[in-house]
Amino acid sequence: MSDLKRVHNFNPGPGVLPLEVLQEAQAELLNFKGTGMSVMEISHRSKEFEAVIQTAEADLRELLGIPSNYKVMFLQGGATLQFAMLPMNLRAAGASADYVVTGSWSKIALKESKKLGTARAAANTEADGFNCLPKSLDLDPKAAYLHFTSNETIHGVEYFSEPTPPDGVPLVCDTSSDFISRPIDVSKYALLYAGAQKNAGPSGVTVVIARDDMLARTPENLPVMLDYKTLAESGSLHNTPPSFAIYMVGLVFKWAKKVGGLAAVEKINREKAGIVYNAIDESGGFYRGHTVPEARSLMNIPFRLPSEELEDTFAREAKKNDLIGLKGHRSVGGMRASVYNAMTIEGAKELAKFMKEFQKKNG
Repeated sequence: MSDLKRVHNFNPGPGVLPLEVLQEAQAELLNFKGTGMSVMEISHRSKEFEAVIQTAEADLRELLGIPSNYKVMFLQGGATLQFAMLPMNLRAAGASADYVVTGSWSKIALKESKKLGTARAAANTEADGFNCLPKSLDLDPKAAYLHFTSNETIHGVEYFSEPTPPDGVPLVCDTSSDFISRPIDVSKYALLYAGAQKNAGPSGVTVVIARDDMLARTPENLPVMLDYKTLAESGSLHNTPPSFAIYMVGLVFKWAKKVGGLAAVEKINREKAGIVYNAIDESGGFYRGHTVPEARSLMNIPFRLPSEELEDTFAREAKKNDLIGLKGHRSVGGMRASVYNAMTIEGAKELAKFMKEFQKKNG
């Protein structure tokens, strides 16, 4: 592997994967577990694939401490499909649901929910430019559920403790971009969902963790592939699942266990994010972070430079230095460094070094 060239990948998703996971997948790509076939070729009904998906679930349960009264599903359609599946399954006819809107993705989640029934914003920080968390929530004690997005990928705002719903109102979370980045207490949630392509694997699979009583809410008339209860009862094997993506997610779960579990993962993530935030804070205003300090994401770090011209130059020169994927989302512009689980401390240091050198030349 001496000729292996790897860049520092700051893409927001699909994001960087651990090198040893990619190498393990490469090593058994053509002959998975002695089958003489790739994992992409074996039947999803085979004992070999059943072992893949069951081990992935067991490892995730261990990492997150998922209680036994929760089901784990490996589904398709990304978090965007969950924006619709969630109200279809959990919100009864005539009921309303509450949403905390802290960025682009929670805004879209609310918009999708409204297409299917009644939903309202319990808080909305758009007037502040989505740069903070809400100071208070206007909560409906009869809401079907309270939905929040734990990390806003575009605006770099992250919750580090959950909002508290009224008694009896289930808490639901889109945790796509900080999934398995730190320990959480799953028992506080009725349902969590996450697209895998940021911290947990390649694109193509969405992890849904649902408490058993939530599955009892599923109405009888839903199309089968939108029915949580059926999908959970089938062990995510009602139809052909995204088998290779599930296999890769399983390898990432094993990697997270190997590095010491989610407490160790969080410690590394805090160090990486701190390196980049320090480069911003010590720049004397040349780099301007988007988010207020108390809500800063450990996963996605958006920032601006003095001009859009300089931002274009920054992205172009960064790419020449093997620092890839630093352009901000098209809806907000600027720059964004995504430092997901598999981003190395070395990568964060290389970015900070480049930022300081760029400022010296252009400040």
